[in-house]
Amino acid sequence: MFSYRHAFHAGNHADVLKHTVLIATLEHLVNKDAPLTVLDTHAGAGLYRLDGDYAGTSGEAADGVLRLLDPAPPPAPAAKTAAAGAPAPALARYLELVRAFNPDGGHRVYPGSPFIVQHLLRPQDRLKLCELHPTDSRTLAANIAQLEAGRQVAVLREDGFGTATKFLPPPSRRGLVLVDPSYEIKTDYGRTAGFVGEALKRFATGVFAVWHPIIPRPEAHELPRRLRTLATRADKPWLHATLTVKSSKVTATPDGQARRPGLPASGMFLINPPWTLAEQLRPALAQMAERLAQDRHAAFTLDSGGA
Repeated sequence: MFSYRHAFHAGNHADVLKHTVLIATLEHLVNKDAPLTVLDTHAGAGLYRLDGDYAGTSGEAADGVLRLLDPAPPPAPAAKTAAAGAPAPALARYLELVRAFNPDGGHRVYPGSPFIVQHLLRPQDRLKLCELHPTDSRTLAANIAQLEAGRQVAVLREDGFGTATKFLPPPSRRGLVLVDPSYEIKTDYGRTAGFVGEALKRFATGVFAVWHPIIPRPEAHELPRRLRTLATRADKPWLHATLTVKSSKVTATPDGQARRPGLPASGMFLINPPWTLAEQLRPALAQMAERLAQDRHAAFTLDSGGA
């Protein structure tokens, strides 16, 4: 149950998508004066070293955020594409924030969702972080302690699926709920849909952001459909952004062994998204698909509906 460690995957293409969407959503929400509460159901360790043993073992950041921070030389003018220009505003804002955690240059530190959120919060806002993994929860608490954020940030060694709804609705009736489990076990898909359904009943006006992998598994394909049904039944608007960087096809090695592609794609499903979000994300997603492509199957989708 506790084998998954996000440190192996920090800064990969899924993080690029997730955190670009998270930043754009949060910056819209903090434009209003009323206090905001952010609830992260699966917070992880909060900060990650891209030059450490975990990230270095997988090397996933090299095909993710590091491609964007250290882009290849632009193509010749005759072959100029969308990838050759300056980053779209939403993507540029994401890269700016990552660089803020590396003030001396280089790209050693990658901020996870807790630190991205805390970086953008105002004094009147609150952040509640749930993390059950024993090692990551201790690391998260130690990392957050360095911020000296006082009562603004609460770290809870709890199962976000099991306890997070007790904080809903927040006192200000304004909130963002980020749901980002590992999906290491198949029941995470059903628990995600169940949690969102219960949370939406308690806090119908909240913004819900759900990250999910796109892999050849029935539960993975069913989850966004279940989330869309929940939003439709509640008469709430929704937005679904996906990023594919490579084929999901299993190939064979020269010695006949199966070579699995790893994570080929992921998505962010939002209920009650900011009304400006789709317009912000479309050019950013186009650049992600082009700049992070690992084969010709790279693509993005952006769908929306509801009230």
